[in-house]
Amino acid sequence: MSWLPIIALALAGFAAAALLLKLPRALWTLFGAALLFGLTGYALQGNPAQPAAPKQAQEEVTEVNELMIEARREFFEEAKQGSRFLITADAFARAGDYEASANFLRNAIEDDPNDGEAWVALGNALVEHAGGQLTAASLYAYAQGEKVLPGNPAPAYFVGLGFLRAGEPGRTRAIWAQLLEEAPDDAEWRPVLAERLGRLDAMLNASGVSQSGLSQTPPAKGTTLPPTQ
Repeated sequence: MSWLPIIALALAGFAAAALLLKLPRALWTLFGAALLFGLTGYALQGNPAQPAAPKQAQEEVTEVNELMIEARREFFEEAKQGSRFLITADAFARAGDYEASANFLRNAIEDDPNDGEAWVALGNALVEHAGGQLTAASLYAYAQGEKVLPGNPAPAYFVGLGFLRAGEPGRTRAIWAQLLEEAPDDAEWRPVLAERLGRLDAMLNASGVSQSGLSQTPPAKGTTLPPTQ
């Protein structure tokens, strides 16, 4: 077996982390060591002839998607589970079928254009369908959710999460910090958001990135794109 493709893949992964995701220079050595450790482990135990294990991969996808759904539900009343379309869409999202999930969510919105949770779920499904990228379609969905959910932070929260996944933690922190600053003291979701903002700050501090070094221009009122005409 040739090692050239594997080495090239490792170098590409390092370049993506360092240049595209803006991995702090202080972590380059640690990340490079992790890649080297992985290559060493594969050299000792790897078996290219070993059959693939798609079941395990599917279980991981299901777990991640379940966490995303739970994160969304934290911003809505526990007793209100959503429409039948939303419930079915969540089932498809858990299985990783984001296109089908988005289609059911469009049905939910057509049935009730003021279903704010369906708008947020649609934004999430569109982001996942795009491989974790914020798109014009997903931002439109979040903007509509923000419009029909005054005072609910879910749309802006997930926009911030999208920026974090895109390697822009400064924009994430600016959005989440503003949400927390404007949150009523008795808001049920306030402790959840405060905890996640604290974890983001801890992650940034651990990576050697100071808050002063981040781009933290506060978002304008309404953190998502305005609805298109």
